[in-house]
Amino acid sequence: MRLVRSLIALVLLALALPASAALDAGVVAQLGADDSEVRIEAIRKLAVTQDPRAIDVLRALGDESLAVIDDGKRAVIVAGGQLSDAASGEKLGAAPSGLDPIIVNNRIRGEIGSAIAALRLGSSDRATRLAGARELQGSDNEEALPIIEAAAAKETDAEVKAVLELAGASLAIRSSDPAVRIKAAQRLAASTDPQVRQMLATLVTRQKDGSYPEPDDSVRAVVQASLNAVNERLRRTEMALALFSGLSLGSILLLAALGLAITYGLMGIINMAHGEFLMIGAYATYVVQGLFRSHFPGAFDWYVVAALPVAFIVTAAIGMALERSVLRFLYGRPLETLLTTWGVSLLLIQASRSFFGAQNVEVENPAWLSGGIALEGGYVLPFNRMVIIGFAMLVVLAVWLVINRTRLGLFVRGVTQNRAMASCTGVPTHRVDMLTFGLGSGVAGLGGVALSQIGNVGPDLGQGYIVDSFMVVVLGGVGQLAGTVIAALGLGSIAKFLEPWSGAVLAKITVLVFIILFIQKRPQGLFALRGRSAEA
Repeated sequence: MRLVRSLIALVLLALALPASAALDAGVVAQLGADDSEVRIEAIRKLAVTQDPRAIDVLRALGDESLAVIDDGKRAVIVAGGQLSDAASGEKLGAAPSGLDPIIVNNRIRGEIGSAIAALRLGSSDRATRLAGARELQGSDNEEALPIIEAAAAKETDAEVKAVLELAGASLAIRSSDPAVRIKAAQRLAASTDPQVRQMLATLVTRQKDGSYPEPDDSVRAVVQASLNAVNERLRRTEMALALFSGLSLGSILLLAALGLAITYGLMGIINMAHGEFLMIGAYATYVVQGLFRSHFPGAFDWYVVAALPVAFIVTAAIGMALERSVLRFLYGRPLETLLTTWGVSLLLIQASRSFFGAQNVEVENPAWLSGGIALEGGYVLPFNRMVIIGFAMLVVLAVWLVINRTRLGLFVRGVTQNRAMASCTGVPTHRVDMLTFGLGSGVAGLGGVALSQIGNVGPDLGQGYIVDSFMVVVLGGVGQLAGTVIAALGLGSIAKFLEPWSGAVLAKITVLVFIILFIQKRPQGLFALRGRSAEA
């Protein structure tokens, strides 16, 4: 019987007629039955007709624009106040008042989606067939198996054919014939779909009563072997994805900590308001986005580029104002600096609530930062994360060039190593302090631009990064940019590799314990500061 149905389906696909005879009116009328099982049976029968009109009928059912008349013997589509026969497409005139549509639940909607996907397999468009094949991978409609097998036999596109074969194997593994289930399990060994892995794992997982969903021992052994192959293939992809996620998290920590490495590492200022400079940079991006949306809609995709100098200038200006008005009186008094900057952070948070509201605001990704690169197993490398990694490296390079290749950088290094001697040689130490703090604050503003592209922006945005930023700076070595880079990327990678086994909270605790133990053995961090300041 299965062979006969497969041959019939293959003939229908080969002919690919643009139109066919009217649908079975009795089957279509069953869509309005009171019993959900009867309606599901009718949907599955329509799924294997390969009649393009069946898609219109099922869509009308999903949109609740399908109704039944003549005591439930005839189904009609209601569109624009007009009626048409659902089975034949015949126009029936104006819709009568009081005609109640067929109401569907979520289960019926799921069946409709699977049925439409099966009907798409007969399309001449590759993208339509591929989309339909992928939707059928999670279907349990065994009635669609013949049409899937026929479509796979006829398909010439390698990608669509592979997806169809996996979809067919996912249905065939539910067969009552053990031999069919074994062949299906062997085909599923080539899958990289996490849903297939979950399905195979379910079949070989012992239930509470000691039984298995797959009762046959020989079939279960093949399923276990296929599960091991899928796990091994997906494990490689997941490891690569974990590495990417670690670099992504590390680059975000780097952007957050880089400015702190300047203000704390080079100047010795414990700035508890550093996280709020990240928040200011993110809000600056939000404001620039609004300006571009209102005044330059044609160039909206480039608002992020325009936000970079704006965020840097705004945060640098606020940082220099803070240094000139408050912090310059507190040098050499770390406790007072800590308490003062903590108070400033509270003021900045409240100011952001007053200007932008207490609720988070949304910053939209431009088109070139949306989407990602698809990997095996349905995983995706987001473009915004990839760009942030590259952006973080560019910022590090720019800061290194400023510190090591400019006159300001020479002054900063001179003041850091020996303030009194630098002052005696004519270095304007107070101006250098102001510009250095402004540079660190501006870099934090650039970090805020990056953070705005991976989440919502709110008054408390910076609070989640201040502690991690200090950990990165201390671990890398106070005043050492290279140490900050290595510490940020290393901590991000370690945290992401630990999360699958321990969870996010325990992973963070583990990282913190590691840092504490490391600092106990090497207080100077990964890279020790050299010069007279290290001897002081």
